[in-house]
Amino acid sequence: MATRSVVLGLSLVVAAAGAFSNGACSNEVVVVTPPPAEPEGTSVDLPDVPVAGIGEELERQFTEGDGLFDLPLRVADGLGPLYTQDHCSGCHKSAGRGPGLVQKMSVVGTDGAPVADQSKLPYGDTVHPLLAGGGKTPIAAPDGDPSIRVTTRLGPPVLGRGYMEAVADAEILRVEAEQAKRSDGIRGRVNWVVYASEANEDTSFHTHKKGDRVIGRFGLKARVATLDDFTADAFQGDMGITSPLRPSEFANPDGLTDDGKPGVDVSFGSVNKRAMYSRLLAIPKRRPTTGIASSVPPAKLFENAQCASCHVPTLRTRADYPITVLANVDAAVYTDFLLHDMGPDLADAARPGSDGTASYREWRTAPLIGLRFNRSYMHDGRAKTIREAIISHRGQGSQANGSVNLYQSFSTDDQQALEAYVLSL
Repeated sequence: MATRSVVLGLSLVVAAAGAFSNGACSNEVVVVTPPPAEPEGTSVDLPDVPVAGIGEELERQFTEGDGLFDLPLRVADGLGPLYTQDHCSGCHKSAGRGPGLVQKMSVVGTDGAPVADQSKLPYGDTVHPLLAGGGKTPIAAPDGDPSIRVTTRLGPPVLGRGYMEAVADAEILRVEAEQAKRSDGIRGRVNWVVYASEANEDTSFHTHKKGDRVIGRFGLKARVATLDDFTADAFQGDMGITSPLRPSEFANPDGLTDDGKPGVDVSFGSVNKRAMYSRLLAIPKRRPTTGIASSVPPAKLFENAQCASCHVPTLRTRADYPITVLANVDAAVYTDFLLHDMGPDLADAARPGSDGTASYREWRTAPLIGLRFNRSYMHDGRAKTIREAIISHRGQGSQANGSVNLYQSFSTDDQQALEAYVLSL
């Protein structure tokens, strides 16, 4: 039997040319090679590593999921009929940001805001340019129509996402309540979303059912509540891969309800193995900052500029989270999980209701986990430096205007120290 070797960070995966059974095809063969032990007293500055101390069995699950995360899928696996990427790492390479992207579109009025009538976009707000498994017509924005706005979202990192899933709902609600009392314009809100997936057969992480009202925390607008739902949503929406959690193909111009692989394309196991890999990704260790001329501690500058008001440095995880080392700890997530109005300059083209309760001007505070591994910043990569990213937070009606003003009031040394602090994450 022909085989193909894929070496990805910590994993060596040998996948049979046939299809997985408990993954994406029908004859999954995964050979797990554990990573070499680090020399004592050293650490590797890499983004795609497991949480320390998880034990041999969870390390095995991490490595297996890592391989599946990077494995390209084919028509025989159910790819299509329309898709954007053919593997998870197309949008989250080495668990980081991009290089893949998604384009969103909406019908807007003269003020740039989406209008109620979105009938010009009968197949949704997402561009799907690639075809497979019988698809003949891509989903694209109508040519030459000035009322159609198209914007870009880069695939976010998935580093430390287990910690984010583990953060207690009560912590997010606490921060929301604290911000509601502020008088400086910083006032985030929870994106309460309707759980969109079918119930998972694995109920160890949650027992959500389709239609439940839950707190969104994943995605650029916090429209997804759990990592298995995030995985199933990406399978369906980005690859056209159906699963027991999301068993239907999305609407398409050809009216196809299936693809080159009849029926549901992948199993619960295929979704859950990839979700477990995301859950077990470490938060990278902070890199030491050197050459700082400021006399003020960088963490204090972060607080003084009110960055910490939204990019909350730590939140407590729930005590009953199934991965023990992630339970009941202060997780360095650098987000409040809340939606904030960032003004029209940063507004998105997604149609109303496609991101839960988030409006086109609202974004969930981006976690700063592993920010030093990014090569661009903001949701669409418009900023190429941390300074540009900070300044990009300013705009008409943006809740971050006061924070940008504070940053710009700092001395040059203090500004550089704050930027270095952020880049140490």
